[in-house]
Amino acid sequence: MMTLQIDDARPEEKELVIRLLKEADLLTEDLPDSLPNFLLAKEGEVLVGVAGLERFGSVGLLRSVAVSPAHQGQGIAGHMVERLLNNADKQKLEAVYLITTTADHYFDRYGFIAVDRQQVPEAIQQTRQFSGLCPSSAVVMKRNIKHQTA
Repeated sequence: MMTLQIDDARPEEKELVIRLLKEADLLTEDLPDSLPNFLLAKEGEVLVGVAGLERFGSVGLLRSVAVSPAHQGQGIAGHMVERLLNNADKQKLEAVYLITTTADHYFDRYGFIAVDRQQVPEAIQQTRQFSGLCPSSAVVMKRNIKHQTA
């Protein structure tokens, strides 16, 4: 069993990320250039998972969560999502949003709840994900970040 490494993405890995996201039918044309706050999961040299958090002021957009089909069901996405949510907490974000057409029940377990599209902050509404790339049937979910209530 190869060990799984989860590391910050490097700009030169963008092509690999695009390939994996396309396989998963996820958006690639609006990926940020240097992939800040993106995590990559690898087995040896092979990219098996990706997840990113785009930051807009005090809120973040969780996006591009994908794991290659051969590696699904091993909790890889979960590790990455947990780490991104911890980062959001450290960066003092107030809330993290996500937009999904298929995985809304998956994200329940991380404390995300579906919200009305009208309640989404302007900064998120202006993203290409929100404003057009994702169909209007997509579910928008929100998770408040815990440091607020501590």
